[in-house]
Amino acid sequence: MTTTDKAPATRARLGSAPDSWGVWFPDHPQQTTGTRFLDEIAEAGYHWMELGPYGFLPTDPSQLADELAARDLHVSAGTVGGAFHKKDELEALTQEALRVAKLAAAVGGKYLVLLPAMYRDLLSGDYLEDKTLDTEGWKQFIRSCEEVSRAVQQETGLRAVFHPHADSHVETQQQTYRWLDDTDADAVGLCLDTGHIEYGGGDSAEIMRRYPQRIEYMHFKQVDPELMKTVRDKDLAFADAVKLGAICEPPKGIPTAESIAAQMHLLNPELFVIVEQDMFPCDPDDPLPIAARTCGYLRSVPLAL
Repeated sequence: MTTTDKAPATRARLGSAPDSWGVWFPDHPQQTTGTRFLDEIAEAGYHWMELGPYGFLPTDPSQLADELAARDLHVSAGTVGGAFHKKDELEALTQEALRVAKLAAAVGGKYLVLLPAMYRDLLSGDYLEDKTLDTEGWKQFIRSCEEVSRAVQQETGLRAVFHPHADSHVETQQQTYRWLDDTDADAVGLCLDTGHIEYGGGDSAEIMRRYPQRIEYMHFKQVDPELMKTVRDKDLAFADAVKLGAICEPPKGIPTAESIAAQMHLLNPELFVIVEQDMFPCDPDDPLPIAARTCGYLRSVPLAL
């Protein structure tokens, strides 16, 4: 790799998210507190962050802005999830997206990350729906992604990016390609989550080469290839895979940071690269040292600033 190839990647903006502190819910007895998360993400060396589940951090914009400023932290995005394939849930999903987007925008956020509903129960692993959508379900999925994204853009100015996810109806590389081919690029972009793509047996670097213009935001995550064999052999749900340790600390998994950095010249040089190492549930003392090591490692590659 030449210096020219690597140089643009060093302008990417590195951050992390509550997910890397084991936070999946607004409040849960097995999660750390919002105050401790803010203290520790700053201590780990990050300056950019996502808000996580709505309600985990203060929802009053003034209070949240003060908490961020006190730690020299800046918001890249908010996140919202829902059943995009269900027409009768579109209105509620839109309103929730606007609620999150307005908070993110009020504290300087630029993006809203859209997460699809999972076809397995997050905690029990029970199958709730079929793995694949029928024709009408897929068409509604696409329509809802575009309509929610346009509403968010119009009312808040935030750009929406869609996030493929394990145990959802867009989890594999081919499903991601189908989503990209069927959506309006003017309405919504792609949040490439490297770990979820690898979890689904895909190749994140290949997606970067094939659709560089659609990748507007990135979650960097790695999976342990040996543990993923167990996940697939036993048909484990995502939460069980996380408990097993399948989502691992860099540089122990795939894709390698080097393989992603090699393609970064294809993307917006000021792309957000947000670390997401799923850890729910975890000992509250575990995330900080992992986050600090990860931050230093990704800057040394260099994947991002």
